[in-house]
Amino acid sequence: MDRRTYTFVVASAAFLFFYLSLRAVVAPPQPEQAPLAEQAAEVAEATDDNAAATAPVAPTSEEVLGGGDAETEEEGIQSTKGATKWFTIGSMDPADKHNLLITFRNQGGAIERIEITTRNEEGRFAYRRVDTRSGYLGYFAGRANAEIDGVTVNVVGPGTPAALAVATSGEKGIEVGDVIVAIGETPISSVDDIQESLVTTKPGDTVTVEVVRNGQTAKTLLFEAKLTEHPLDLIRLADYGGEDEIPGNLSRLSCLVTLAQVGRKEIPIGERSLQTLADPETQMWTASQQTGDDGSETIRFETTIGSKALQPIGGEAVRMTRSFTLNPQSYVVDMDVEVINLGETAQNLALRLEGPNGITPEGWWYSNKISPNFSGAAARDVVYRTTADGHSLVSGMTLLKEARNDPKDPNYAIFASDSGEAGRDLNYIGVDAQYFAVAFMPPEEKTSLGAYDRASATIVADESDVEKHKERAINVSYFLNGKTIEVPPGQAFGQSLRMYAGPKEPELLEQYGIGDFVYYGWFSFFSSLLSGLLHILQSIVGNYAVAIVLLTVIVRGCMFPLSRNAAVNAQRMQELAPEMKKIAEKYKDDMEGRLKAQQALQKRVGFNPLAGCLPMFLQLPIFMGLYRALSVDIDLRQKPLWSPNGWASNLAAPDQFMYWGDWMPEFIAGRGTGWLGPYLNILPIFVVVLFITQQKLFMPPATDEQTAMTQKVMTIMTLFMGLFFFRVPAGLCIYFIASSMWGIGERLLVKKTLPKGKHFDLDADGEVIDAVATKKSGNGKKTLTEKLLDQVNQKTPEAPVAPPSKRKRPPNKKKR
Repeated sequence: MDRRTYTFVVASAAFLFFYLSLRAVVAPPQPEQAPLAEQAAEVAEATDDNAAATAPVAPTSEEVLGGGDAETEEEGIQSTKGATKWFTIGSMDPADKHNLLITFRNQGGAIERIEITTRNEEGRFAYRRVDTRSGYLGYFAGRANAEIDGVTVNVVGPGTPAALAVATSGEKGIEVGDVIVAIGETPISSVDDIQESLVTTKPGDTVTVEVVRNGQTAKTLLFEAKLTEHPLDLIRLADYGGEDEIPGNLSRLSCLVTLAQVGRKEIPIGERSLQTLADPETQMWTASQQTGDDGSETIRFETTIGSKALQPIGGEAVRMTRSFTLNPQSYVVDMDVEVINLGETAQNLALRLEGPNGITPEGWWYSNKISPNFSGAAARDVVYRTTADGHSLVSGMTLLKEARNDPKDPNYAIFASDSGEAGRDLNYIGVDAQYFAVAFMPPEEKTSLGAYDRASATIVADESDVEKHKERAINVSYFLNGKTIEVPPGQAFGQSLRMYAGPKEPELLEQYGIGDFVYYGWFSFFSSLLSGLLHILQSIVGNYAVAIVLLTVIVRGCMFPLSRNAAVNAQRMQELAPEMKKIAEKYKDDMEGRLKAQQALQKRVGFNPLAGCLPMFLQLPIFMGLYRALSVDIDLRQKPLWSPNGWASNLAAPDQFMYWGDWMPEFIAGRGTGWLGPYLNILPIFVVVLFITQQKLFMPPATDEQTAMTQKVMTIMTLFMGLFFFRVPAGLCIYFIASSMWGIGERLLVKKTLPKGKHFDLDADGEVIDAVATKKSGNGKKTLTEKLLDQVNQKTPEAPVAPPSKRKRPPNKKKR
């Protein structure tokens, strides 16, 4: 045997030995796993209704798409290494009839993004982003490419413009793995460049996308993509939030899951995982997808936490699986989580399920949510219902305050294991925004989640980085700790629930038992009534702005008799002004005598000064009800004054006539930090001008310095009120404008219907008397006006007050 042959044989034997040794460490022999699968098939039913013991189901017809090993190559602790991949369920294609497009990531095995893709009758998105008017190409979960200048595409949602794009060479659709190097004339080197390249585009525009596609030989493709509107990204990472996001909010996946307890070891207070386990967002999962015959789509994740990770806390290896199922035309996602004991002894195990975060905070700098709490609400709040507390709201501002007061324990406890049964009877829990919500609900046909021993609300932010005046946009979430269950070896336990992710439409929410998410406040009766009438009018005229005007006319028309009575009362007050002035001069140094004399005069002539205030008191609940109806009603969102892409294209937001945030000072145009906001709004200016016009036209001339000063103060207050009204929704401004114009016309009309003669005469003794009360119509009956006045002005005779000089002093009573 020559030297070369000898060297080859020795090297081959050494390599074979090294390979077998490495395989034994990295991949344990498969025959040892078979008995566990057989044991898991014979699971016992858990005692808790929601802790169903089931065996793991291996994917059959579905496609296995990616994931991580059962244990890391070096330490065998848990799956934290491997290729990060993205997956989707749902679609943006109208033909698929899906309401949602959900993006997942296998590193974390959870939700990264949810887009609402519902279409209206015109084929447009029923709910789109309102903070941008540029075109939309798609969400790519892009990362800067390490080899060439460009952004690697990691996901392409079905039905997105990127998926429907066609290359000049015939290829259809941008694919995962493509590198976008240019859009139009703009070179792309970072994720931000993609958005910047589309800023000047509009929905319907066609752009050229240059990509490099890797294969055996890399080639460059030029795609033509037709842009659409931006669908509403209901859940998004803070990194993709745009101008509505604030510094301090964290980008974190939603609905993460991990072990809350192993044996007697629980997750420490203020932490998100057991000390021996990695952050749940770094856990690697394998993924498989399946499509049902009914069009439903399911994604299933599976991962293993090895024994080396659990032995330090007295545990053994476990396998976790979870699945998400979405049906067409639904906003509900069915979620199932299962844990299998791979050890040789029984283990006490519990799950922790984190809630959604990154809910859209759209318009946080101008929107004003109505809260059942005195402390108010933020742009995102945690809401829940238990039997003990009923429907409750935990404001994001409260959560931020808790985190700043105690950074080591930033969580706000909703209930704990030692709470009463009613306190732990959880009907739902979710994150609530202005017009949208994401909530966990019980499985169908159940009214309580019931499988949890602890619930807490928390912020998903670094509280030290959140700037003052931007706290309302704080990112919030919650977590649920499941009940501890003893799981025999080879057996499993699981939890099932549903997640609603969609608009706050009252009828839709009522179907799922979460109708309390829509809250009108104290004047809910008027709000519901006026909101229903508004929808009826809109169905007739086809435009919400016109419907608001018609609703204003109807409301003010019904209140015309009261307004006329107030005008009559004002005229009578003006006629009495000289007599009141005489009394004031007569009792210059006697305040008590002046008041009694004025009251005696008013009663003698049948004048009630509070009658003029009656219409105002009656208008208050109607005004507040209409205000809250316009503030809460999602149907006004993205409904235009006339043009869907022009000025005042969203009646639920300020009209945004012109953007001035790039040149106005921060204290004026800052988002949250400025007095007025980043846009010049002209509808509030019209409102203030009309208010001042009303004052000038109908305010009686000042008779003294005090009255003149009062009128000046009222004018200044009206101007200041314009500052507070500057960011109110355009729909509410339309109401104010219509109401003010009606008020001006009404006062001019009322002047023509007022009694021609004076309301007061002098009797034989020169005393002022009620002239209207002494006159009757020709047939001896009172007129309608006289009857109304008699009802409001009920006189009680009172002796006239004598001057101070003629008053009798009470006799002195000496103490005995």
